[in-house]
Amino acid sequence: MFGYVVINKPELKFKDYELYRSYYCGLCRDLKEDYGFRGQMTLNYDLTFLAILLDGLYEDNTVVEECRCVVHPFTKHMTRRNEYTDYAADMNILLTYYQCLDDFKDEKNKKKKRFAKKLKSRAKKVMEKYPEKSKRIEDELKKLGAYESDGEENIDLTSGCFGRIMSELFLYKRDEWQEYLERMGFFLGKYIYILDAYCDYNKDMEKNMFNALKGVENDPKTIKDMLTLMMSECTKNYEMLPIVENNDILQNILYSGVWTGFELGSVPKRDTDQV
Repeated sequence: MFGYVVINKPELKFKDYELYRSYYCGLCRDLKEDYGFRGQMTLNYDLTFLAILLDGLYEDNTVVEECRCVVHPFTKHMTRRNEYTDYAADMNILLTYYQCLDDFKDEKNKKKKRFAKKLKSRAKKVMEKYPEKSKRIEDELKKLGAYESDGEENIDLTSGCFGRIMSELFLYKRDEWQEYLERMGFFLGKYIYILDAYCDYNKDMEKNMFNALKGVENDPKTIKDMLTLMMSECTKNYEMLPIVENNDILQNILYSGVWTGFELGSVPKRDTDQV
């Protein structure tokens, strides 16, 4: 369900792309150092966006370094790391763990079950670090699982669960910006859930699996109208945040990049040559 919150690279200035890439690589390094190679395998664009957003809002002291990696062994590239990339790494592990368990439950995907077992000890570390946040996320996932098991066709209920999960992720700390961050995460989460259901619709129907859009007129215009409403609310709350740093990157993602999955009809593939 993750991987839809991406940049629109052709519309991004070169300097902003390099900045985006440095955050992505910084998150990758945090995952490797905190959780090893398997942690690195969970890297995705959605949590990169969250790290950039939080850093743009709170402007923490960031460590900028040059490094090589397995993907780019011959040339050094910039990395940016701070408390927000570290937080994003933790949330990355937690969500991937839960997603693997969910994929096994829904599709009996044994590979995902094995990967979940390998992530379990790492996910437990995150749960111990953020017990209340982890409990709220787990509760919403259980509620979502119950809806899906019952064949719930009210997509506002099912997408709302995932919206509250993303809202919890976006709530980094309780301060004057928490309302906007929570609402931004909530509507972005609903957007992701609906878009994922749209992309998986034909596959789910062929396999006689649950899909949240079964009770909705599933044509591109109807779905786009729903998604537009979600992103309209998301960006309205984003515009209330006093973000100057990283604003061009964040706007590129929110106003353009997130629509890539809708246009492709699938999760955008990670391009290792680009990032």
